[in-house]
Amino acid sequence: MNAPMSPKGGCAIAVMAKAPRPGLVKTRLVPPLSPSAASALSASFLRDITENIALAARAAEIHGSVAYAPVESQATFDGMLASGTQLVLADGANISTPGVCGFGRSLLQAAQALFARGHHAVCLLNSDSPTLPTRLLVETAEVLAEAGDRIVLGPAEDGGYYVIGIKAPHLHLFQDITWSTAKVAMETRMRAAALGLPVVELDTWYDVDDAVSLRRLCVELASASVTDTTRGYSAPATTDCLARWRIPELLTAV
Repeated sequence: MNAPMSPKGGCAIAVMAKAPRPGLVKTRLVPPLSPSAASALSASFLRDITENIALAARAAEIHGSVAYAPVESQATFDGMLASGTQLVLADGANISTPGVCGFGRSLLQAAQALFARGHHAVCLLNSDSPTLPTRLLVETAEVLAEAGDRIVLGPAEDGGYYVIGIKAPHLHLFQDITWSTAKVAMETRMRAAALGLPVVELDTWYDVDDAVSLRRLCVELASASVTDTTRGYSAPATTDCLARWRIPELLTAV
């Protein structure tokens, strides 16, 4: 597995991810998917997202990581990620900051660990958007490279966010957030305002976490042209996984 050290400086973009094990990931898709198919889909998302980060790194000073859980699951990611992707533990176990709970603990742990490695900015990215346009990752890194403190927020259609970019591990951004609800992005904006931080908002994108959004992904990838740069990332690993596990057919049978 990749060494735990990361190059100094630049913008770290870390995918928040559980180890893709059957029965533990993409559980909202079971059924119609089997636990094994859901696990394979999760793994394909990680491959595409880390490859997308590597592609963005050609245009900006970006270093890709996966912020993983649970502890001792590093070997699960062997051969699954883009070359050069680092790993950082983010199970939230060592975070006891008042008001930081649930998923916020994992986000804060990942941010603190990546800043400790010497990065100038940190982006925490979801693991549910394999077709996220590469340009949004580049834009995030470029905005964070500018002088002055700020946050970058990529709002998701469900009211959450697909990425948050920060220049310091501000605890308040992760405190008293009602995670996994439609209030996450709104509450994060409020925390930023309380800190006096300007918020740069990216284009809205969508998460793939239920049958409806998975059908949307299938349609998007089936209709996308590899030369059409106005759409999202082409997600070849996900496209292959959908075909291999006959996922569109499973969805139409529901």
